[in-house]
Amino acid sequence: MKLAVFTNTYLPHVGGVANSVGALVEGMRDRGHRCLVIAPDFPDQPEKETDVVRIPSIRNFNGTDFSYRLPSGNRIGEAIKDFQPDLIHSHHPFLLGDAAMRMANQWSVPLVFTHHTRYEDYVHYVLEDSDYLERLAMELATEYANLCDAVIAPSGSIAGLIRERGVETPVSVIPTGIDTKRFTAGPAAEARKQLGIPAGAFVIGHVGRLAEEKNLTYLVEAACRFLKDNSEAAFLLVGSGDLEEAITEKVAKAGLRDRVHRAGKLKGEALVEAYRAMDAFIFSSKSETQGMVLAEAMAVGVPVVALNASGVRDIVEDGSNGRLLDDDAEPAAFADALGEVRDWLKDRPDALQEVLVKTAHAFSAEVCLDAVESLYRELHREMEGKRFDNGWDRFVHRVEAEWEIALGRARAVGAAFKSGD
Repeated sequence: MKLAVFTNTYLPHVGGVANSVGALVEGMRDRGHRCLVIAPDFPDQPEKETDVVRIPSIRNFNGTDFSYRLPSGNRIGEAIKDFQPDLIHSHHPFLLGDAAMRMANQWSVPLVFTHHTRYEDYVHYVLEDSDYLERLAMELATEYANLCDAVIAPSGSIAGLIRERGVETPVSVIPTGIDTKRFTAGPAAEARKQLGIPAGAFVIGHVGRLAEEKNLTYLVEAACRFLKDNSEAAFLLVGSGDLEEAITEKVAKAGLRDRVHRAGKLKGEALVEAYRAMDAFIFSSKSETQGMVLAEAMAVGVPVVALNASGVRDIVEDGSNGRLLDDDAEPAAFADALGEVRDWLKDRPDALQEVLVKTAHAFSAEVCLDAVESLYRELHREMEGKRFDNGWDRFVHRVEAEWEIALGRARAVGAAFKSGD
């Protein structure tokens, strides 16, 4: 099959959606499918890329991971005309997502949309404390999903959430998937040596963007409580973002600067080694659609302590592969849960490792790619023989697509206003 993938964020950018799209494209190409990627340009991108069309953009729009596309003439239209895709997969409901919908309608091919993000959790990058913008973000994503042929939700909790919000298009629950061949258990000593962490320390760790929506103020407070009560413990923090300075100040104020190790952004083998340096993984975000970093940690043999939230509850089973606390749990309770996990590692390490490996396998890339590929083939069969043969039909359906997009936005604006005070 020939697949066209539209995304507002793509490699070499480091981020959850970019990594997810990159893994999907690589996996489908490995299976013999041809993939054309339509994505914004990014610094340090390869000079030559096969089947990648870069669109001029304003990068990191308002501090987000998203890029705001700039006018590019008919570059996208010409690329799709030359490529003749069998299916289009959109990874965002706006910007290049709009272009994906136009092209799918114009060329009469199925449109799949992956609902990667709870978009309402990111409106603070545009305007602080705006209930209206939060409602509008939810309504826009819902309207977009209902104009697609199929929707992929990366977790069961997100599937339930978007159905409650009014998504009527068929929804398939398919996580991104992780490379379990790469994320495997290994010796911690060398990884800790490289990161400057004492070999005998009990290491709690976190991987992710250091941003407000990740609830990191809470996480750092819980980690500091645990460090104060356990003199042999250390905290490994992997990632970068707007909260770096605030976290540094909080750690310094607690007198724990020497026991908190900052690794910055990591990828590839360096990221795997960072996971291997950990004894327990901690996570407090309430804004995830899926917690793939949790599955990655478990694949390396590291149990998790997290808050019960969307995306997280689909991976962490309380008392089995980690601790899952109420989303309003106090930082002190979170620190106590870390102590419980430390005891599990002493008392029942083999049984714990068996459960972690089983969980990781359920989120393996191969299992998830099988599901996506099956969905693609089913949609392609349903659309077979219905493609337009002449330019007039394509023009009419392009106009219809513009009309549907405009109507969807109008309905979203009206619904957001109506549900407010």
